[in-house]
This record gives sequence, C-alpha cells and structure tokens, in this order.
Amino acid sequence: MWQWLIDLDGGILLFIQEFIRKPFLTPVVKAVTALGNGGAVWILLTILLLLLPRTRRVGCMAAAALLGTLFLNNLFLKNLVARIRPYEVIDGLTYLVPKPGEYSFPSGHAGSSFAAAGVMFMRLPKRYGIPAILLAVLISLSRLYVGVHYPSDVLFGMIDGICISIAAVALVERIGRRRAAAGPRSETNES
Repeated sequence: MWQWLIDLDGGILLFIQEFIRKPFLTPVVKAVTALGNGGAVWILLTILLLLLPRTRRVGCMAAAALLGTLFLNNLFLKNLVARIRPYEVIDGLTYLVPKPGEYSFPSGHAGSSFAAAGVMFMRLPKRYGIPAILLAVLISLSRLYVGVHYPSDVLFGMIDGICISIAAVALVERIGRRRAAAGPRSETNES
C-alpha cells in the first residue's frame, strides 16, 4: 500500500544525489545542516529572545515549541514509527554526514526548525521572521542533500513543526491571559 511513497522517496533522493550534489555546494550544505544539529541554532536564538525583555514572551513561545518537538518527534514518533534511514535501504545512496543515532521519521531538524521559525514568523517583525523561515527551509532541505532523511520525513517534520509552533503560541498566550486576568499578586503579612 505504501510502496508508491517508498519508491517516490527513493527516487527523489537518488535524483538529488545524481543531479544536484556538487563539490562546491557540499561544504555549504553540510554547514547548513550542522546548524540544525540538536536544534543548536534555534536554541541559541531562543535564548537570545528570552534575554531581551521586549521579546521574552516570544522566547517562551519558541522554547515551548522546541520542547514540544523534542517530546513529540524525537522521543515519541521516531521510536513509534522506527523508520530505518534511507542510506541503509536505498541501493547506491550515500550519506555525507556522520550517521545519526536515531530513527528517520520524522526529521528532527525539520521539526525543530519549523517549530521555532514558525513562532518567530508569527510573532516577530517580518524582517526577522522571514529569514527564520528561510533558514528552516534550508536546514530541512539539507537533510535530503546529505542523504539522511526521506522527503516524507522532512515534509512531515515541517508540517508538524508548524502545528507545534501554532500550539506553542496559543499556549503561551493563554497562560499570559490567565495571569493578566488574575491581576498582580498581592502580598500578605501574617503576624
């Protein structure tokens, strides 16, 4: 039933390897993919947002989104689906980065990238949000170029990252509204 997807995924990866991989492009793509390792670039940007008073709420949203994708994608879905990496299945496909230690589906790089970038796109001025989305796209596509994810892994990671970013924004906004409705905390002195 799913053979058509497996065939399509494999065909796309072999096409990328044969026609898109170029010696001058490979170091650039490897550097881009490394930005997403462990969500590093997104964690750093989130910390920066948390440190600045004007963007602290956005930083909370980005942190919630990153935690959401960590739990849903990396701890739950990867182990539930247990999809083998494409270079282990597709004859002739080579990978260009060290072998990842976990399963393939969904792409953690794509999930974390779109979770954090989605928050930034929705809540920051477009001069910051648009570059964040572009970086998320580049990191996600780099996973195909280096041969460690199927296109469907990346597509699902992108979609679920966007969904997680929407949920994180809604959650932090709801918490903020509840705190505002509760008013300032009053201190009482008991003697």
